Amino acid sequence: MLRIPLVVMGLIALLWSPVAAANSPEGENPSPEPLTVLVFGDSLSAAYGMRESAGWPALLEERLAEREREWEVENVSISGDTTAGGRSRLPDVLERTGPALVILALGGNDGLRGLPPAAMRENLEAMVEAIEATGAETLLLGIRIPPNYGRRYTERFEAVYADLAEARGLAFEPFFLEDILLEDGMLMDDGIHPSEAAQPHLLDAVWSRLEPMVKAAEAGQPPCNGDG
Repeated sequence: MLRIPLVVMGLIALLWSPVAAANSPEGENPSPEPLTVLVFGDSLSAAYGMRESAGWPALLEERLAEREREWEVENVSISGDTTAGGRSRLPDVLERTGPALVILALGGNDGLRGLPPAAMRENLEAMVEAIEATGAETLLLGIRIPPNYGRRYTERFEAVYADLAEARGLAFEPFFLEDILLEDGMLMDDGIHPSEAAQPHLLDAVWSRLEPMVKAAEAGQPPCNGDG
């Protein structure tokens, strides 16, 4: 019978111990935790009327998967949501997801319902403050509404986004649907919601602002404002 010296058995046991695993090269350099992008919006971000995998947030996750650092996309957008609804549900979502970056894309339903722009501003700013309190950064997506609401209302509505972005120093995309509105096949029959064919274009509009923020988060640097 082969006898294994006790000293050899001791070395084998040490090599397989949890302490040895923790001190191995892999244990010394564990893979960093994935970073999370939270998409917090309404039907324009909720893959309304199409497969979830076809929506621009899902396409964003595919794009981020090509990067060396691991990313996750949490899309909690709800069709029909308003800034008031978003304000009430955001704290729980932030606690659950722990995002590094938040794409805030609410307000369109406030405008379509003719809700006061001042209340919308208050709700959006409260959400930005909640995001900043967690250490995450915000990309604000603006929206425009049809002119039949009257010039005064539409101007006040659109100004909310630009004024808030300037006041808080936010990365800002004024209207990420702008490049698709006059193109055939880019809107559904309702004339409001982007079609499946439009989703890659929406992603490109968002990505132009988001990419610098992604790079900064990966490098552990203070975020830039999304303008490059």
